[in-house]
Amino acid sequence: MKTMVQDLRYALRVLRKNPGFTFVTVFTLALGIGATTAIFGVVYGVLLRPLPYDKPDQIVQLWELNDRGNRMNFTDPNFEDIRSQSHSLQGLAEFGAGVESVSGGAEPTRTMVSSVSQDFFPLMRVQPVLGRSFLPENHRFGAAPVALASYEYWRQHLGSATDLSAVKLTILNQAVSVIGVLPAGFRFPDQAEIWVPRELWERLPSRSAHNWKVIGRLRDGIGPNQAHAELVVIARQIKQQFGQDVDMTDVAVVRLQDAMTGNVRAGLMILMGAVGFLLLIACANVANLLLAQASTREKELAIRAAVGAGRGRLARQFLTESLLLSLAGGVLGVLVARWGVIALVHLAPPELPLLEGTAIHLPVLLFAFGVSFMVAVGLGLFSVLRATSGDVQQALVEQGRSQTGSRRSQRVGRAIIAGQLAITLVLLTGAGLLGRSLLRVLSVDPGFRTENIVTMNLALTFAGNDTSEFSSSFAAGEGARRGRARFLGELLEQLRQIPGVQEVGGAGSLPLTEGLADGTYVMMAPGDQPPRSMEDFEQWFHNVARTGHADYCPASDGYFRALGIPLLQGRLFDDRDTMDAPHVAVISQSLAREKWPGNDPIGHTIEFGNMDGDLRPLTIVGVAGDVREDRLEKASGPIVYVNYRQRPEATYRFSAVMRTATDPSAVISSARSIVRALDPNVPPVFGTLTEISRLSLKARRFNLLLLGAFAGTALLLAVAGLYGVMAYSVARRTSELGTRIALGATPGNVLRLVLRQGLVTALIGVAIGMGGAAVLTRTLRSFLFGLSPTDPVTFAGVAFLLILVALLACYFPARRAAKVDPIEALRNE
Repeated sequence: MKTMVQDLRYALRVLRKNPGFTFVTVFTLALGIGATTAIFGVVYGVLLRPLPYDKPDQIVQLWELNDRGNRMNFTDPNFEDIRSQSHSLQGLAEFGAGVESVSGGAEPTRTMVSSVSQDFFPLMRVQPVLGRSFLPENHRFGAAPVALASYEYWRQHLGSATDLSAVKLTILNQAVSVIGVLPAGFRFPDQAEIWVPRELWERLPSRSAHNWKVIGRLRDGIGPNQAHAELVVIARQIKQQFGQDVDMTDVAVVRLQDAMTGNVRAGLMILMGAVGFLLLIACANVANLLLAQASTREKELAIRAAVGAGRGRLARQFLTESLLLSLAGGVLGVLVARWGVIALVHLAPPELPLLEGTAIHLPVLLFAFGVSFMVAVGLGLFSVLRATSGDVQQALVEQGRSQTGSRRSQRVGRAIIAGQLAITLVLLTGAGLLGRSLLRVLSVDPGFRTENIVTMNLALTFAGNDTSEFSSSFAAGEGARRGRARFLGELLEQLRQIPGVQEVGGAGSLPLTEGLADGTYVMMAPGDQPPRSMEDFEQWFHNVARTGHADYCPASDGYFRALGIPLLQGRLFDDRDTMDAPHVAVISQSLAREKWPGNDPIGHTIEFGNMDGDLRPLTIVGVAGDVREDRLEKASGPIVYVNYRQRPEATYRFSAVMRTATDPSAVISSARSIVRALDPNVPPVFGTLTEISRLSLKARRFNLLLLGAFAGTALLLAVAGLYGVMAYSVARRTSELGTRIALGATPGNVLRLVLRQGLVTALIGVAIGMGGAAVLTRTLRSFLFGLSPTDPVTFAGVAFLLILVALLACYFPARRAAKVDPIEALRNE
């Protein structure tokens, strides 16, 4: 213990006498450890932190799989068969969620409302903290609607009322009684705030109506693979029994946490690997600093060894110094990580789940301590090996004769720099590929205009202002449909009167929001009679030659004009297309090209009643240009546009668009007043199409920003390291360079000598880095657009940049070497 205290005191004294070295070392380690800890904090919060439920590893999400391996939501009959026949699951539950207009609280809100079946809360093992949960009689078709509220919604909008008997909300034009409040933090699924029984919606007997997501809980001792082995047998039995009426051939079983984070896992792992490279570069820089420091202490160490200090004693001293440096860097790194996590949560794209509560938790602190300790051990062992190797007597002789330094130390320093440059090239190449991909995405023509477009999103009640006719099942009747069509017509007409508004339209979903429903339509032949029931309609699905798959979009005629979507053939919707007139459709160019190549689709008839329950056929009257509906990276798909006046069933979520040449804020204020006057229970949400376009690229920008920041920091550290090594080498070789100049070497010869040594180091690093990048950038394949992971332009550009910057870093030490005064150098010798 006495020896340890002595080592600690001596280490503090050594570091205090070298404040510049200490500051740079601690700062470099803090940067590397802090960045690594910040990314790990997000990785832990999203991927590793257990879900806040009882035995979360038992909770799984299930999907139907078709014969192509595509995931689908469950149909009601398939769900019931799986639930009744499975023995590996404790139970199954259906659920779904969507934004609805909710009134009755402090003010009308757009709120995420989830529909959950009878076993949902027992499977999640969640009980209300106030009131009661759903009873079996609440889970039946036609029951009086009741709801559970989240703790946050209860506090913010219900005034923390302890007596829930008087709390009534209006959802989908139904009076809903709030009967309980769930624990704080429970927001599953999709950040829901209100839950209602799924059974309020009618059970659909179709085995092709994939409407519901499903969760289950595994029995004790059963894993997902065992459950899948049983469920695939059940799925095949259902397929064999019902044949073409069912498209399920398999069942996917995934742990709930993996299901929630599967889309972001690869990106986070890439960022974790990138920041690990940054930490390696920081450690390499510190290793070079320690190498230089050890060179200046060669005489001291040689004398200590000569008077009896063993290698173990010297090793403990260096390990103590490294431990102090690493712990200091780790403490500062945790502070850097704390700010970094806050910044990452702020910058993160909306699709990154489970970010709530992400912070520097105890496991993250333990990670930071572990990283600091490993860095300390690694740097300490490196210092020990460099300082205690070699002959003691020879070291004393060299220190007494000259300051030329060890050629072996210089080689080790340059090898470290080559490694730094290689890692830096890998990071720069990855950032370059992501950057070029982003530029290519931005150059894609989306098929619509984004400038000067104000958007207004609405979650409509089923009947608009007409509350004369409902059913207790929340399904819209004829009065509801006409009421909503009338409401939207009045809304669009009044929006058109706002000063500065040039064009007004609307659709069920805006481009780049992934909001459109999709399904299978049928091309009707001349003489075909419209189906009388959904069962008759589904019989047509068996003829694959007559079916197709497309998005379904209710829209107004002004929607196309406002967004600049071109009309290629036929006409758009007009006043002739009333609810009682023959129903019409406008299709996208890609659908026309797919089903009627080289022919005119105008006048042909399709049946798409499975999307909204309206079995009246649709006559194609126009062909519109293709639109990038889901995201810019995804090719335009087939879309069937229907007139919102004829098919208002699918307009329960509706987005109005206003093209304006004036200040958007003035337009937004007027539009808000119009909606409030038409229906005060429908709160609008405003934005712009430019913001939506930018938000659709937020994940790509997020990955580019972080990887670019890591690559830029790595480049600065590598260049600083190269400059430091070359400057130190020149300083140690002053006598040698002076002798060369005295013997006739010109300043140009000396300049080229030093530059050549730096260039060789850089070229070695670039060569190694090119090979590493060719292998590692393949992990970015799914994040690239229009580029190969081995894009030669990116590789060549990054290599050229790195060599250029390396030469610049070597130039200043080389110029100083060329100006060495031979007389002064020889006098010192």
